[in-house]
Amino acid sequence: MAEQQQFYILLGNLMSPDNDIRKQSEEAYDTIPGQTKITFLLQAIRDAACAEEVKTMAAVLLRRLLSSSFEEIYPGLTVDMQTAIKTELVTSIQTEASPNIRKKVADIAAELCRNLLDDDGNNQWPELLKFLFDSVNSDNVGLREAALHIFWNFPGIFGNQQQHYMEVIKRMLVQCMQDQENPQIRTLAARAAASFVLSNEGNAALLKHFSDLLPGILQAVNESCYQGDDSVLKSLVEIADTAPKYLRPNLEATLQLSLKLCADTTLTNMQRQLALEVIVTLSETAAAMLRKHTAIVASSVPQMLAMMVDLEEDEDWSMADELEDDDFDSNAVAGESALDRMACGLGGKMVLPMIKQHIMTMLQNPDWKYRHAGLMALSAIGEGCHQQMEAILNEIVSFLLLFCQDPHPRVRYAACNAIGQMATDFAPTFQKKFHDKVISALLQTMEDQTNPRVQAHAAAALINFTEDCPKSLLIPYLDSLVQHLHVIMVAKLQELIQKGTKLVLEQVVTSIASVADTAEEKFVPYYDLFMPSLKHIVENAVQKELRLLRGKTIECISLIGLAVGKDKVHTALSTRCSVHVSYARGFVTPRCISYMISAWARMCKILGKEFQQYLPVVMGPLMKTASIKPEVALLDTQDMENMSEDDGWEFVNLGDQQSFGIKTAGLEEKATACQMLVCYAKELKEGFVEYTEQVVKLMVPLLKFYFHDDILLMGALTTSAESMPLLLECARVRGPDYLTQMWHFMCDALIKAIGTEPDSDVLSEIMHSFAKCIELMGEGCLNNEHFEELGGILKGKLEEHFKNQELRQAKRQDEDYDEGMEETLQDEDENDVYILTKVSDILHSVFSSYKEQVLPWFEQLLQLIVQLVCPSRPWADRQWGLCIFDDVVEHCSPSSFKYAELFLRAMALSLCDTSPEVRQAAAYGVGVMAQYGGENYRPFCTEALPTLLGVIQSPDSKVKENVNATENCISAVGKVMRFRPECANVNEILPHWLSWLPLNEDKEEAVHTFDFLCDLIESNNPIVLGPDNANLPKIFQIIAEGVANESVKSEDACSKRLANVIRQVQGSGGLWTQCVTMLNETQQKAIQDLLNTA
Repeated sequence: MAEQQQFYILLGNLMSPDNDIRKQSEEAYDTIPGQTKITFLLQAIRDAACAEEVKTMAAVLLRRLLSSSFEEIYPGLTVDMQTAIKTELVTSIQTEASPNIRKKVADIAAELCRNLLDDDGNNQWPELLKFLFDSVNSDNVGLREAALHIFWNFPGIFGNQQQHYMEVIKRMLVQCMQDQENPQIRTLAARAAASFVLSNEGNAALLKHFSDLLPGILQAVNESCYQGDDSVLKSLVEIADTAPKYLRPNLEATLQLSLKLCADTTLTNMQRQLALEVIVTLSETAAAMLRKHTAIVASSVPQMLAMMVDLEEDEDWSMADELEDDDFDSNAVAGESALDRMACGLGGKMVLPMIKQHIMTMLQNPDWKYRHAGLMALSAIGEGCHQQMEAILNEIVSFLLLFCQDPHPRVRYAACNAIGQMATDFAPTFQKKFHDKVISALLQTMEDQTNPRVQAHAAAALINFTEDCPKSLLIPYLDSLVQHLHVIMVAKLQELIQKGTKLVLEQVVTSIASVADTAEEKFVPYYDLFMPSLKHIVENAVQKELRLLRGKTIECISLIGLAVGKDKVHTALSTRCSVHVSYARGFVTPRCISYMISAWARMCKILGKEFQQYLPVVMGPLMKTASIKPEVALLDTQDMENMSEDDGWEFVNLGDQQSFGIKTAGLEEKATACQMLVCYAKELKEGFVEYTEQVVKLMVPLLKFYFHDDILLMGALTTSAESMPLLLECARVRGPDYLTQMWHFMCDALIKAIGTEPDSDVLSEIMHSFAKCIELMGEGCLNNEHFEELGGILKGKLEEHFKNQELRQAKRQDEDYDEGMEETLQDEDENDVYILTKVSDILHSVFSSYKEQVLPWFEQLLQLIVQLVCPSRPWADRQWGLCIFDDVVEHCSPSSFKYAELFLRAMALSLCDTSPEVRQAAAYGVGVMAQYGGENYRPFCTEALPTLLGVIQSPDSKVKENVNATENCISAVGKVMRFRPECANVNEILPHWLSWLPLNEDKEEAVHTFDFLCDLIESNNPIVLGPDNANLPKIFQIIAEGVANESVKSEDACSKRLANVIRQVQGSGGLWTQCVTMLNETQQKAIQDLLNTA
């Protein structure tokens, strides 16, 4: 008894406002054994004399204990103890007087039942099911509530008996939704029905069977909203997100209700926004279905715009020096976000005609709020309506620029916002068409000294404009830009000293950096103009509130340094690096250290190997930032009610009322730091070897992180993958043992990540990185277990590829299929094909490293690759299937011939394919058969040659889309003549082949053709040289064009041979003059460059 009383005191202390008392109590609670906790917590819940808040805390802790530590505690209890817990929970629900405590105990029961469902779906607590049925039919409203609450919390409670009880479940929900006397029962039943639908979202038959429950759910949504309860409305949003097809039979009613609630200003802002969220979510998850309801979508647009007009007057707004984050709960922000998402979801073809006239009307309204909303709407729809807006961009921009002179500062701000957003959404077309008008308007707006916030936003828009502006367009404005930016910077620096204001200065410094970044070496004359002021800011902006300014200034200095180059800034750089390192110690906010980290990386790019001396100092802060561990948690709905996305948490719904949460604070800085580590490895190579081990230990675990909804974490994962081959490259200098040890640490994680990574962008980077690592490590880098696992994964990827294509074909038969859905399906197809290219990359690296010995392993994939090259497959499948067989021939011959009957016919047909990509892959295959295939492929080379010649000589062979395929055909013909001359009439073909040179697009094949050309010239081939060397001027032209187009580079082996040919002619007087005079100025320079470098 005394122990129980002590425990009650402990529970009370866990709720103490005093942090120290609470922390001590948490530590004491953690030391109590699990079984004892359960006993004490149950006793507290059942104790009628216990205070309600203590009972509530006990219930919350018991639920958490069962959720987080079930496997550690419950199986170790005696059977009697387990039975007692179940009995106690049911009894407590039946006897508890407090509705709040009863609900908490129902949560515990649901959590325990969830854990007692075994892998086969058997419910180990059948008594709870009986209690559920008895309670639903009880006259006691409290018991009916508890039963529905349990079912809502754990809709999978029936396990493998669900089908058996289907009609009973449906009857139970219908009966409760029709309870006219108890609105709370109707509400709970609607939530439980929604929860059941969501937990069975993949079961089309079940959704159809339960579709007649939807009118009751909609009725409950309407009723509960007017009772101040938005829980059913939230459930409707979840259905729209996860099971939108469930809504189809009653979609009109769902949309009408959502629109009605959104328009009702007597409801709270949150309720109205949630109602709008139903429509917006459907535009993302069921766009084709929603596009059939044009009238309702059109009616929702004015509602979004009306929300955007909901702004407060604020006299101090334009003078604010600290920018607060957007209030995401405000109607204005919610309306803008909804418009953006709907435009992206439904597409501009539908949305732009609906919104265009509304925006034009708003822009002519005398009330500034309407003009502001109209301009912000223009910013919001740019991404989704890109194609349609691009066609009328002249009209939009001409009208938009007028508002840079609007009498109201917030409208001018919105105009700058629209310019900045459109400069990003429509780059570089926007910059090319409107550079003169836009730069002039922004510079004029930046002179608005009385409204600093407008000034700052104009500078921000200028950053957006210059980031994507072609250098040649910006240069004519450079003097004017520099002059304006310098004047404003000097003035604002004085303001900072006198008044402490910094907002405009922060943006102007970044604008200078952006201009320098685009102008590059053209910024050199202005280096000395800006550097004294920038240096002054860095040295003097030491106060806490100026950290962001100092960070941006350091970023600016480093970007200017990168732009103007090492020669201009070399003398100051070493000192500046040292100064930056010392400044870093004053940077405690993650955002500011992020600027510093990026600046160091730019310094590394400028200094190159000389930066190595600063690594001992910069690596400490860099590794600390890169090692930030995000706070993660597995939460149920009850826990989430106490947490907010505003506190930096993001959530992913895992079903069964459970979510995975991650706190995103520091992730942007972590991602930046990881990118900078990659930069160091890339720039310093062996100079970075001292740090490879600790960086590998940091990067490899990132591959295992399983939360992918956060874009910053995806960036860190991609960077982690990218770093692997670079780190191996750095580690080479330490010798093979060290290199192998590092590879072993990476290899398992990379292979597992390829098998488990759900995001296609991250997956493609991991696969690319793995292929690069294999190429770098070579034969022996994979053991039998690696091969076995890799084979299974690649087989799975190929099978998934075919399955996804079948699913897309099925969607094309869907009743909602339309043009917009086809665009989405094509995007999905492109993603799938990109993964297929990475499968090809991995196989290429394996074949090139292991040669013929890997063929038995490859045979598990063989039939899937054969399937890719079937004539009925899409062209991309055939292209990449042929590429894989090309690699088999190139690296695994002569053994490859045993598979010839599986691909030779497909390759022969593909030489004349309508797709140039397929023709290119087939032509390359003929080339490698001639070069590497061996005697067995001789008949095929002979047979293929006329087809290759026909493709080359076709009238459209040199048009842009065909040129790469044609050049591969030319190269293949060259390889057949060079390596299999018995397959061709060489003397007849050679003059034609010479006339097709040089190859300008496919640089790799160009080298092969030049190698063969050197063979022919060095052997004094009479057909190539012509009578009395008459063809030499033509040969000079071919060589000159090849060098000028960078088809031949100084590092290529054939460049020395070509240079020798030229030198031999150089000594022959008249012939040299004859050859050189045939060349234009560019070609003459190319010949000279070749002689100087080769």
